[in-house]
Amino acid sequence: MNRDQQQIAFILEIDRLKTIFRRSYLTDCSRFENDAEHSWYFALIALVLREHAPHDVDIFRVMKMALIHDIVEIDAGDVILYDEEARKNQVAKEEAAAERIFGILPPDQGVELFSLWREFEEGATVDARYARAVDRFSSIILNYATGGRSWMEHGITISQVKRANREVIEGASPWMWQIVEKMIDETFQRKNSK
Repeated sequence: MNRDQQQIAFILEIDRLKTIFRRSYLTDCSRFENDAEHSWYFALIALVLREHAPHDVDIFRVMKMALIHDIVEIDAGDVILYDEEARKNQVAKEEAAAERIFGILPPDQGVELFSLWREFEEGATVDARYARAVDRFSSIILNYATGGRSWMEHGITISQVKRANREVIEGASPWMWQIVEKMIDETFQRKNSK
């Protein structure tokens, strides 16, 4: 295939992201969000909350990470953050998926996006740390808006939510962690008061 054909093939392939459903409900609780919606939501949240990010964050790079970070779930599927057993095999599945899916692109673009995906996964740069924090934030805010519906349906406890998210979020944005911790506490307090 020539360059144009490779780009079109990739564009068609990533449309499948719309068919991968997550465990977070939309705010109206009508259904789960899909990965494409999540990626868009994540990118916009990163942009809106930019003023609370470390000063040296490259917001354009973060938004690119948001748009590509879950593409691997086309092959690997979505695994809920709190399912530690299922997550053990997920790394290898996602790595293979990244190689296949980004490999559809012309080599220069494939290498660029694969590298960006890996940077997000490793979380070693300021951009990746902020991106990972916003990714977590996006799911927590949906749980907050839905009264913790997804957490309750999966039997997730307040300690699990805090343990899985605190380091990632607080390490990138202490402000964001303060907001998130209040959301988590309020969500579980509402549940316990019923």
